[in-house]
Amino acid sequence: MTDRQVVLKSPREIALMREAGRIAALALRETAKAAEPGVTTAELDRVAEAAIRSRGGIPSFKGLYGFPASICCSLNDEIVHGIPSTKRTIRAGDLVKIDIGVKREGYHSDTALTVGVGAIPPEAQRLIEVTEQALWAGIRACCAGGRVRDISAAIERYVRSQGNYGIVRQYVGHGIGRQFHEAPQVPNYLDPRHPVNTPLKPGLVIAIEPMLNAGSWETKQRPGDSWTVYTADGSLSAHFEHTVAITAGEPEVLTLP
Repeated sequence: MTDRQVVLKSPREIALMREAGRIAALALRETAKAAEPGVTTAELDRVAEAAIRSRGGIPSFKGLYGFPASICCSLNDEIVHGIPSTKRTIRAGDLVKIDIGVKREGYHSDTALTVGVGAIPPEAQRLIEVTEQALWAGIRACCAGGRVRDISAAIERYVRSQGNYGIVRQYVGHGIGRQFHEAPQVPNYLDPRHPVNTPLKPGLVIAIEPMLNAGSWETKQRPGDSWTVYTADGSLSAHFEHTVAITAGEPEVLTLP
């Protein structure tokens, strides 16, 4: 996608996306609370879909590019795009990544978090915390007059200051609006060979979503389902995401309850 394909949103459109974001945030919160030992990932999917539809939303993911469920639910070394299943049962000590999209009156929102179930090792808890703070570092860089590369640089700079984490490169944030995936792409690291120079203008709405691995940044795709992405070295992974609107002042996070 080129900069010329970037679609700026009007105040009315951002208001509609704000409502989609609120529904997504509430559904994400309910789903995360349900992530307990003995619960299947399919049950989490049902909780999320009910929470979305009861508030007048539509699950964005269901049918998107053929995806079969309402949420992506990825465990432990899985990074993103895990398919909920009746055969996948959550256990104490698991890291559960829940990614939710909501469509409301023609506009989408996108949000994700990682929760540790029960007692988890200190290094797993730190991975979660660093990933969440990397997201907020990126959000703070969402200033009108800047460029997308400033977001990428802020995320990478924060992560590098916290230790030797692998920043996933193959999967990135994105613009969002009437289409779930719009221009521009929002990488979580700065590649000087391919700088993302899209300007940050009021009306631009993007989904920022750092994905960090406890080991290498390299990934693989799960054989057999064509969706699930996991770490190449088997290390743990964490993922956080918010939908953010660029304004003339402070950035507005649209996916807060």
